[in-house]
Amino acid sequence: MAKDYKKLPVKKGATYAVDIISLGHSGEGVGRYQDFTIFVPHALPGEQAIVKITEVKKNYAKGQMIKTQSASLDRITPQCFIYSKCGGCQLQHLNYEAQLRVKRQQVVDAVSRIGKLDNIAIHPTLGAQEPWYYRNKMQFPVGTEEGEVAIGCFQQGTHSIVNTDNCYIQHNYNNKIAREMRRLITQLGISPYDEKTGTGIVRHVLGRVGVQTGEVMVVIVTAIDKLPYAEKIIEALKGRIPGLVSIIQNINNKRTNVIMGDKTITLWGRDTITDKLGEFKFEISARSFFQVNTAQAEALYDKAVEYAALTGRETVVDAYCGTGTITLFLARHAAKVYGIEIVKPAILDARRNAANNNVTNTEFIVGDAIEIMPDLFKQGIRPDVIVVDPPRAGCDKLVLETFVNMNPERIVYVSCNPATLARDLAVLDEYGYKTREIQPVDMFPQTFHVECVALLQRKHSEKP
Repeated sequence: MAKDYKKLPVKKGATYAVDIISLGHSGEGVGRYQDFTIFVPHALPGEQAIVKITEVKKNYAKGQMIKTQSASLDRITPQCFIYSKCGGCQLQHLNYEAQLRVKRQQVVDAVSRIGKLDNIAIHPTLGAQEPWYYRNKMQFPVGTEEGEVAIGCFQQGTHSIVNTDNCYIQHNYNNKIAREMRRLITQLGISPYDEKTGTGIVRHVLGRVGVQTGEVMVVIVTAIDKLPYAEKIIEALKGRIPGLVSIIQNINNKRTNVIMGDKTITLWGRDTITDKLGEFKFEISARSFFQVNTAQAEALYDKAVEYAALTGRETVVDAYCGTGTITLFLARHAAKVYGIEIVKPAILDARRNAANNNVTNTEFIVGDAIEIMPDLFKQGIRPDVIVVDPPRAGCDKLVLETFVNMNPERIVYVSCNPATLARDLAVLDEYGYKTREIQPVDMFPQTFHVECVALLQRKHSEKP
């Protein structure tokens, strides 16, 4: 049955004065016109915006802001001149202090509306000392736009590439890599990949920077096994990229949106770079997970350790431990930490990181937490604290039940998605774990993303 749009108050192509009341989960303005919801990128709460409607659905519409009738006091001029086209940032038009308030409010709204929880201390967002040029990892698609080689971010909502010479959230070394690779691909006549036809050679360019060490890696993702003019590219990059210690080729010959393939070749230099978080040094390969904001990652992990409240006698389980970064932070203060991760290469990295840092009170196990944790319990292992840092989708309910069955005193939940965090906190509350406090951390300034650390405590241990 066709939808009946006759009674809707807006029409596609028409222009309306829309009152913006809040920000949505993607950083867009959420407006109301005659009690009808309209999503407007780059609009801010408190503004009345003149909006041209670009899409109409039964329950909402999307629009393009033409101008503001009354600008918010928090509105600023974005630093980046391609900001309006690029999809890499969503909040450059909002001053940084307001960004921190908005991100805390995301958490507050999720906990109350999705989790239906109250009486939880949700602290002000921990802001970054440097909210620009902070990303230690770049992964830019390569393509052709208007007949020229394009390397940069996708335009918002599309797969059109916006050529990016100076991304304001990328480390300057990554920006230099993007510029040099664009010059080399153009100069050498190497064909960019075309995702529509599946033809071409270079699909993505990645940069990884050891912020504390100054070491740099370039990763060139190709659709074919042999990179043309590899020697010329190596020599050019060696002469132009400061701190370069590694040039990697990754081969991805599948018709997929996944960035990296299974095969990786070291073209020059080392297989890894190193960086430091706190007192620990980590080896980072082309495919390793490592938090993209080095300074804020340290703040995040320090808060997780604080919430764990370790005295040196505890047994800790670190579920979804990845390459063992949080695990090592915990191990400084615990008797024993078990790291569990389903991805085998990540566990191999974790074991190597522990050995390189002379940490001997950790044990890393490959497998699904649902299966591994009951096995640990059968072996007589009783964790005092469980730390969990799951993907954006959060935890499966069976995983949460597994945590509860191990009966820890505290659970420390690290999350990159307030919505799934709130959902999981509600489940844990039903199972007897009260959320005491939540600390939002701004890992990704200028974007709508916010990371959180939540402290949960077993209810029957509460003091009267």
